[in-house]
Amino acid sequence: MQPILDVRGLVIVRDGIPILRDVSWCVRPGQHWVILGSNGSGKTSLLAALTGYLMPTAGVIDLFGQRYGESDWRALRTRVGIVSSSIRQMMADGETALESVASGRYAMIDFWGRPNRSDRRRALELLDLVECPHLADRPWAVLSQGERQRVLIARALMADPRLLVLDEPCAGLDPVARETFLQFVRRMARGTGAPTLVLVTHHVEEIVPCFTHALLLRGGGVVASGPLRRAVTSESLGKTFGHRVRLQRRRGRYQLEVTGRVRGVA
Repeated sequence: MQPILDVRGLVIVRDGIPILRDVSWCVRPGQHWVILGSNGSGKTSLLAALTGYLMPTAGVIDLFGQRYGESDWRALRTRVGIVSSSIRQMMADGETALESVASGRYAMIDFWGRPNRSDRRRALELLDLVECPHLADRPWAVLSQGERQRVLIARALMADPRLLVLDEPCAGLDPVARETFLQFVRRMARGTGAPTLVLVTHHVEEIVPCFTHALLLRGGGVVASGPLRRAVTSESLGKTFGHRVRLQRRRGRYQLEVTGRVRGVA
């Protein structure tokens, strides 16, 4: 089957500084990916390149069979849903959850006017999908962080994306809210018609069993890529984060213990 996303030999250099170095990554239908890496590893730059906000220096990006530089990336971008803290911080305090979700159809922040009947019906369906129908009339200002993340997922789904990127969605959540949210993501991924998921995170503990593959980045380069059990190991994580670590897997979830620093790694 045609890949959802196919990145080959991606290089991004700015002001003589390499940001991404020969990154290749292929996402196929039925796969759900995790991108792991520390700050400065290239995760944000990779996402920016995939959505057409950061122009590659070299390499090829194919999204849904369309090639960067040869297709209207503005149209392709609407088929990629993104949930990130930057969007969360821009939402209007007085906007209701239903209005926030409806605004996703138009990629509009601080929705003005009233959603039409079709948008309202779809927004209500999506709030039910993310298990928050009771939040429809609540203003953004009174929603908890976990509720806001679910509303933003519904908002991203409003445009019927084939690819949904969750960019550090658990940032700012307390342990209970984080676990509740991750279990919701697991249920969503297993639902009929769910989009392909990409979870961007620093934490292996956030990898729930619905994720099948992983891409590990360090210094703009790929440390490991492929099926989860092969890509996420004590050795690969040690290289990714610059420390010796011991990785354990219990009941389908990961736990990480730092055992020392890798010599020669800053």
